[in-house]
Amino acid sequence: QVQLVESGGGLVQPGGSLRLSCTASGSIFSINVMGWYRQAPGKQRDLVSVITSGGTTHYQDSVKGRFTISRDNAKNTVYLQMNNLKPEDTAVYYCNANLIRKIGSFYDKPNDYWGQGTQVTVSS
Repeated sequence: QVQLVESGGGLVQPGGSLRLSCTASGSIFSINVMGWYRQAPGKQRDLVSVITSGGTTHYQDSVKGRFTISRDNAKNTVYLQMNNLKPEDTAVYYCNANLIRKIGSFYDKPNDYWGQGTQVTVSS
């Protein structure tokens, strides 16, 4: 019943910008950490950036100074502003959330949930 829906991917030239969005919905008690991962063709899925409910952030070294992660707790939404994009940023970007799901009058233990992925292509 919990879903993460992503948007904002597309084709962009080197040096361009994109803003990714991800909204969590469903029977959610609370969300602790939200983040973004990416997977390029033939490579493993790697962490890009994460943000806690209190606003603490962490970035992969290769995107520091170019990407900015933020969240709107009231909307259960996380964003990734990507500036000065490079061809090596080309990948499928996945939203992730570690959250506690509501089950009737109770709640579940924390679990990871994933979005469907959105393609980011940086070319020419």
